[in-house]
Amino acid sequence: MIRFLQSGNKAAKYILSGFLMIICVGMVVYLIPGFTSSADTNTRTGVVATVGGAEIPSAQVARAAQRQLAQMRSQMRGQELPDFYVGMVMQQAAKGLIQQAELGYEAKRLGLSVSDREVQDELQNGLYKPYLFPDGKWIGQKQYEALLSQNGSSVQEFERSVRDELLQRKLISTIAGGVTVSPDEVERTYRDRNLKVKFQYALLNLDDVKKEIKPSDAELKAYFDTNKERYKNAIPEKRQVRYFILEDKAAESKVTVDPAEVQRYYTSHQDAYRTPERVKVRHILISTPRPGPDGKVDTKAVDEARAKAEDVLKQIKAGGNFAELAKKYSQDPGSASQGGEYPAATRGTWVPEFEKVAFEQSPGQISGLVQTSYGFHIIQTEEKQPAGLKPFAEVKNDIEKLVKAQKVNAYLDQTFNETQAVAQKDGLDKAAAQRGSTVVQSNLISQGDTLPGIGVAGGEVMSAIFATPDKAGPQASRFAQGYVIFQVAKIEPPRTPSFEEIKDRVATDFKNQRGQELLTKKTQQMADRAHAEHDLAKAAKEAGAAVKTSDLVSRSSQVADFGSMSGQASAAFSLKPGEISGPLNLGQKGLVLQVTDRQEASLTDGQFAKERDGILEQLTQQRRNQALQLFMTNLESRMEKEGKVKINKNEMNNLAKGRS
Repeated sequence: MIRFLQSGNKAAKYILSGFLMIICVGMVVYLIPGFTSSADTNTRTGVVATVGGAEIPSAQVARAAQRQLAQMRSQMRGQELPDFYVGMVMQQAAKGLIQQAELGYEAKRLGLSVSDREVQDELQNGLYKPYLFPDGKWIGQKQYEALLSQNGSSVQEFERSVRDELLQRKLISTIAGGVTVSPDEVERTYRDRNLKVKFQYALLNLDDVKKEIKPSDAELKAYFDTNKERYKNAIPEKRQVRYFILEDKAAESKVTVDPAEVQRYYTSHQDAYRTPERVKVRHILISTPRPGPDGKVDTKAVDEARAKAEDVLKQIKAGGNFAELAKKYSQDPGSASQGGEYPAATRGTWVPEFEKVAFEQSPGQISGLVQTSYGFHIIQTEEKQPAGLKPFAEVKNDIEKLVKAQKVNAYLDQTFNETQAVAQKDGLDKAAAQRGSTVVQSNLISQGDTLPGIGVAGGEVMSAIFATPDKAGPQASRFAQGYVIFQVAKIEPPRTPSFEEIKDRVATDFKNQRGQELLTKKTQQMADRAHAEHDLAKAAKEAGAAVKTSDLVSRSSQVADFGSMSGQASAAFSLKPGEISGPLNLGQKGLVLQVTDRQEASLTDGQFAKERDGILEQLTQQRRNQALQLFMTNLESRMEKEGKVKINKNEMNNLAKGRS
């Protein structure tokens, strides 16, 4: 059905990360704070849930979760995700798929449907376009199938997911379509956002408060004894390791490529250098309307489009300039500004009706009207290039680089295997000497440390070192610049330190905790005193705090002494001039403020008119999200009561443990 998906890294990455996790439904998963459905331990093994009779296999959940985890791992540059996080992602993927199934079930129950044309239009013009339809061109069916196969999918499965996505969008649009926001709400929001206040304020700093805390050794020891669990195994496992490095660059200098090897590669891989038949065309598109919600097309509009296309064709036959007419009339946004011209393309790039004419015409020939799902085309074939073989001279340099890379990899593999074998048989020192290297012995290191010669790129090496059992022989690990051959020489297991060993850390923890308690107390006392005397300056002086005055600030402003006016500091916007706030805890600071000026926003200065539409859109989206959240809560509750959703408790427990 669909023949215009573009392969390549971007497309593969897009499908890999988002194939089944539909964007609009993914929003629902994160909006809804809880997730409850009826449990059914009778659901068969390997199935997480059934929704309306349709099963959600554990394997499907695992694929969705692994796509998310792969993205996270790539962003973490090789660092391992904690085990509990894997379970969290697995459960989240299960919840997302179940909610998608619930939406799909409800959409079908309400009689909503999606046509083939709508699926095709989504892939060409919707969210997939930048990745799957770049420059207005698509690849052939074989590349399309291969791309999906590489990512564990099929054409049928992928297109079904797109159809499900559109179906769920229709339902969500129906749910949120009736949301409205009144002009009064827009005005109130504008006034609130643009309200400005000026105030005096007194600050107490945690660092200053902590200076007053001078604990005795007895107090610290008592704190240590009370919080022993916090310091359990506070001294991490440490290891001493002996190692040497085999660097990749050493192999590159020892590998050469003979010209005969390059020629042999070209001769034996000629299929890789064949160029397919290509054609370069111009076209003019007069679009036809899309099908309506009922799947029907406006025939009157189609007839009007045909008439317009016939008129343009008459102008061309009368001697009109094809490129200029394309700029004037074509409704193809991808080519109209270029006079309707497409870059040279191979078979499988365009829809079949268009492609057939483009390749059958002779250079210079202009077609009659060609109807496709997009409308009526007039096609001018400009150039035709027959299939052929790229000359050896054209690809020689590329082949030489490829052959050298293959030989370097082979040399590295052989060197590594031989060196590892010698290390295991005769020890590290002899293996290193054979490669002109020297064994280095590290100090005792923890897993977060780095090794000389490897640095921060050696995360996988450190993981391998700390995963090696005690008394194991020589091991090997790969890092960015080569291989590390190592042997663990000593292991110091993690341990709980004595009070004396960790006294400084205990003192810091003690001061932090007592400091926060004292800061809260002093800020409360300052606020109480300011209210009692109605004098912030006097209360601040007694507390040892200076009083300062802010500029006129809005909710989005920053104040140099304590930062954002959001959070607790936003209390200033609820006060009238002269009123004093209560104690405000800003983490590292305690704040009490007194408003001195309050400026309301004007609705008549022209700024409101500029911001009104944006505020309306934001409020409307918030209401739609709320409506969607309420709908999903009610839908889940109803389907649970009807027995339409059944969760396999055992499978969900396995997911929570990161297993599938």
